[in-house]
Amino acid sequence: MSEHDTQLTATGNNFIRDIIAAQIAHGEHTGDVVTRFPPEPNGFLHIGHAQSICVNFGLADYFDGFCRLRFDDTNPEKEEQRYIDQIQEDVHWLGFEWEGSIRFSSDYFETLYEYALHLIENGDAYVDELSSEQARAYRGDWNTPGTNSPYRSRTPAENLERFEMMRAGQFGEGQAALRAKIDMAAGNMNLRDPIIYRVRHATHHQTGDRWCIYPSYDFAHGQSDAIEGVTHSICTLEFADHRPLYDWFIDHLPVPARPVQYEFGRLNISFTVTSKRRLRRLIDEGFVNGWDDPRMPTLSGIRRRGYTPAAIRDFCEAVGVTRTDGMVDVAQLEHAVRDDLNKNAPRAMCVMDPLKIVLTNFAAGEVETITARGHPDRDDLPPRQLPLTREIVIEHADFRESANKKYKRLVLGKKVRLRNAYVIQADDVVKNDAGEIIEVHCRYDPDTLGELPADGVKPKGVIHWVSASHSARATVREYDRLFATDKPGRDTEDFVEDLNPNALTIHHNCHIEPGLAPAVPETRVQFERIGYFVADRYDHTPEAPVFNQTVALRDSWAGKTA
Repeated sequence: MSEHDTQLTATGNNFIRDIIAAQIAHGEHTGDVVTRFPPEPNGFLHIGHAQSICVNFGLADYFDGFCRLRFDDTNPEKEEQRYIDQIQEDVHWLGFEWEGSIRFSSDYFETLYEYALHLIENGDAYVDELSSEQARAYRGDWNTPGTNSPYRSRTPAENLERFEMMRAGQFGEGQAALRAKIDMAAGNMNLRDPIIYRVRHATHHQTGDRWCIYPSYDFAHGQSDAIEGVTHSICTLEFADHRPLYDWFIDHLPVPARPVQYEFGRLNISFTVTSKRRLRRLIDEGFVNGWDDPRMPTLSGIRRRGYTPAAIRDFCEAVGVTRTDGMVDVAQLEHAVRDDLNKNAPRAMCVMDPLKIVLTNFAAGEVETITARGHPDRDDLPPRQLPLTREIVIEHADFRESANKKYKRLVLGKKVRLRNAYVIQADDVVKNDAGEIIEVHCRYDPDTLGELPADGVKPKGVIHWVSASHSARATVREYDRLFATDKPGRDTEDFVEDLNPNALTIHHNCHIEPGLAPAVPETRVQFERIGYFVADRYDHTPEAPVFNQTVALRDSWAGKTA
């Protein structure tokens, strides 16, 4: 472990880490600690998966063990190669490396098939030919015990024959399923003769058309852990009720190892949805522009928005690993990102709503280059070269003809400092036929670069600016939270009714420092007085810069949510 990792794990709240440490101390566990991150390749990873990644890879790292990446790919109809590729990229982006080659549950399809035969031969599984509607009725509910299927009494020989027919493609989808013979009256619904194999006439992304029957997730998941020698199977709490089923399979199969399962509270974040079904609907119905839209809580989405891997890891460590589900305020995630970028992002100036300022006593055609720090607290970031010209632009909101004393920006007849440059005083305005101010005439004090005016009076405000003629033009996407309420769908019939109409505002023809245009994609920067931004990883070019807002300088939602 690095010193940074040691500090994190020493201060975090992680009960699973404490359990494993106690097991090792008491001699209950010897050898390597082996964990795995087992995503289903049916969508992009989201922020909730980040916690699972950090937990599994973090435990392996802490105990000098191994963490493996395995795709639980048992549903070919919903799985795609692009999801497999993206998940690998996301894990690497977060800063983790899995042990060995990538694994797939489909690597073990032949072994799992042999396990199914073992259960059938021992009278622990049977081929059921109830329709899906009949199967639901026979299963009962939380208050009513289930009823044995009429096919449950088949002999092992009959079941072996019918199972071979399933494999040979002689059943259509939904016409037959292999079920474990456990207890139709069990209080745990997962033990009411769960499906082990289904008929699926679908091409698999790894095995092609070799199979037309596929193991259920519950059957493949635990056995894959056992086959791989996983010592600690870490799951979220929704799998706690599945653990008795996993244990039943382990008890009834000749598996090479017995993993121990621990469940922790799933990461739920306010103002966010992480259900893949809901995320896919947002995409399919055009509310967002794909899985990697910067408004999405997917890892590729928040990466494109400018979130940093370090901030996400620190956030997951701060949240901790607990035994209960809970809701984490998204402001905590935003704070982690803001804190990281405040320390590491270089500074720059951008004017998003430009108002022309003419410095009347600055010579026409003259260009003065002003050197500014790249970061106020770091000497390792290069300085910036800011061209000052007779015509500059400032934000429209930074000027008023008249204002009260609380307004700390440029006012007609008053002085303000241009950030990193001179003090200016507004003398006159130019308006169009509609009475709108289109130009402000000011004088600059050439003796105030880094100095107070001769009268010793400190200007009450500092505003940012960019040269009108020497700046680059950029598109700036201003992002807000995707949803306007902390629990989307709680008080409405449909969660999409809670979408924030102001989640994206696009500003064209923004003025940025000329040195910012050549920035490589994914360069993160603080636009002074505005917020933190990132050069879009796909759309940004030096000829047509595009910046996405990562997070505001301050939490603008604090008052609203309070």
